[in-house]
Amino acid sequence: MSALNSKLTRSQQKTICSQLGSVKLKLLHKASVHGFTGPAFHNRCDNHCPTVSVGYNVSGYVFGGYTRQAFSQTGQYANDDQAFLFTFSGEQLLKYPVTNAQYAVQMVVNSGPYFGNALGFFNGSTPVVYSAPGNYYNFNAAEMHGNDRNLIECEVYQVEEVLVFEKPWRGIDWEPLKRNELMESIKTYKPIVDSVPKARVLMIGPVGAGKSSFFNSINSVFRGHITSQAISGCAATSLTTQFRTYSVKAGRGGKPLPIILCDTMGLEEGKGAGLDIDDINSILKGHLPDLYQFNPAVPLHSEAHGYQKSPGLKDKIHCVVYVIDAGKISIMPTKLEEKLEAIRRKVNLLGIPQLVLLTKVDEACPLVKEDLRNIYNSGYIKDTMQEVSARLGVPLSCVVPVKNYSEELELDMSCDILLLSAVVQMLRFVDNFFDEISDRLSSVETKD
Repeated sequence: MSALNSKLTRSQQKTICSQLGSVKLKLLHKASVHGFTGPAFHNRCDNHCPTVSVGYNVSGYVFGGYTRQAFSQTGQYANDDQAFLFTFSGEQLLKYPVTNAQYAVQMVVNSGPYFGNALGFFNGSTPVVYSAPGNYYNFNAAEMHGNDRNLIECEVYQVEEVLVFEKPWRGIDWEPLKRNELMESIKTYKPIVDSVPKARVLMIGPVGAGKSSFFNSINSVFRGHITSQAISGCAATSLTTQFRTYSVKAGRGGKPLPIILCDTMGLEEGKGAGLDIDDINSILKGHLPDLYQFNPAVPLHSEAHGYQKSPGLKDKIHCVVYVIDAGKISIMPTKLEEKLEAIRRKVNLLGIPQLVLLTKVDEACPLVKEDLRNIYNSGYIKDTMQEVSARLGVPLSCVVPVKNYSEELELDMSCDILLLSAVVQMLRFVDNFFDEISDRLSSVETKD
């Protein structure tokens, strides 16, 4: 199954949202993934509203329609005086309002989105556009879709209001002094177990979620400028193919910080693709050597080169961090969710604390894009964090939003504070892990 990535560019989404107020778009249905059929469309989109439906044809046209009415399978027309069709001419949006609101949308059982018997997206299982200008919408077919009725994609998005809380629902200090305080607490951190010199944090997440970018971002904060040591970028498959352990230094030529970030191959939903779940146990227990080359088809075995047969506590993982893209949690494929659940069960059995990093929050919410300090004023981000909490089975207090450095050339104070706060939270969880081990040892000694 293909990755559920939006074909609509961020610029196009912003242009559409500008017509609708303070809103964002959440992808519900992607025909190339879920199917160019009426049942597939209705299964994912019925009872959701408002929506924006977008078609993409072979000639490169991007066009669609907006309606406040929820889709259904009644076969009837639905009234909507705010409905409109649109097409893109370069970056410009050309808009065609409904001319007879009573017939704005037709609820066709065996079809995709159907606007007033004027514009329809696929019929039966055939990816073609139905186009009849003048029937309740006036548009020029050549202008709308270049008279090319062959669809290569159809996406349906739910339009969601971006709610704003008057007061932040989670407290955070954005002052420069706080940044320095956080950096100092990380620099001076020391594990409470003498045999462990550094905390080891394992980062797990889907391809493209931002694991390697998080390390680069933390490294950038402590270096004082943007760096790119770990391989990161945009790709359909994992750019990380080895098990890497990264140590951050406190400035150029400075001492390594007391934390090691362990990067893994990205999770993929397909069997025999991405990080193998059986390798997770080896990583958690400290058997996996640095620079181990992942093989999705064959898990690590005890005779492999570099395999550590008797790892100590310092070699084991002390905290697991799941890195999740804020814009993709609602469309996470079931098989990928099942993989994460299987991993969580393994982690739970070993008593290792778990944290979730919610990345790309600025891309997910326009309010946060405008100002990162709006992060805890955004109702959308709170809802997303609650959804992550529910789907991954972790408390909301274990979900921490961050923005990695990706396109910037200079550091940003607000971005730094979010990133550093996340690291401090990881170290607190590491302490919890060591406290639990100490309690167990004390219990055994008392019994003896």
